[in-house]
Amino acid sequence: MAKKATPKLNVRKTKIKQKLPVVRICMRAQFNNSIITLTDLEGKVLAWASSGSSGFKGAKKKTPFAAQKATETILEKIKQLEATNVQIVIKGAGMARDSFLRAIQATDLQLDSIRDATGFPFGGVRPSKRRRV
Repeated sequence: MAKKATPKLNVRKTKIKQKLPVVRICMRAQFNNSIITLTDLEGKVLAWASSGSSGFKGAKKKTPFAAQKATETILEKIKQLEATNVQIVIKGAGMARDSFLRAIQATDLQLDSIRDATGFPFGGVRPSKRRRV
């Protein structure tokens, strides 16, 4: 006996639109690039942008303008999530820190906290021998 072929149903998968009231923006300001990550409060990555992904190459990636453009990309994603409150974590010592904060303060988002998580050495390794000429 032959098995009957079951008809295939066309099923569409729809994305569930997330609505988060509070999100966290983590910025890593390096000397050569700026990476901005949008996460929820648990740390799950929702979106990310960098100066390089915004179309800048080479020495232009480290400029504050490039970080501002990457921040605008993340702010568009925040509008899609309908978030109103933002927590900010900044890490690193690059030039783009100020332009990142100015771009966020220009919006109507409520800032819950701004935290600087830049690491700094204490103790460290033994310095190299002094050069003798």
